[in-house]
Amino acid sequence: NLEFLGFITYIGSIAAMVQLLEMLLDKYMPSLYVALGVFLPLITVNCAILGASLLMVERDYNFGESVVYGIGNGIGWALAVVALAAIREKMVYSDVPPGLRGLGITFIATGLMAIGFLAFGGIQL
Repeated sequence: NLEFLGFITYIGSIAAMVQLLEMLLDKYMPSLYVALGVFLPLITVNCAILGASLLMVERDYNFGESVVYGIGNGIGWALAVVALAAIREKMVYSDVPPGLRGLGITFIATGLMAIGFLAFGGIQL
């Protein structure tokens, strides 16, 4: 029962390709990299949203279940983005070791957030 790995692989491969493209554009075509701006990272986010939609289709939800699933996903994404933005804002004023500043501490904070969200997995309504 490993069907869920298809979505993780799908999202991971697109995210990796976008990051690779972003690094190549930054190195070899800086003007195009600047012109694209924030749109390249948005591709990764959109791919994760598409993955959630495909998961909903695979589960064969009816209209009501789809609406609830979509609203729940939207609230979940908003909660994660706001929480990560708040944590990153607090880290600006924190005493973070030099080797972890920037992306390193962001990955650690994101991992800790993910562990916190795992607690919701066992809730039965």
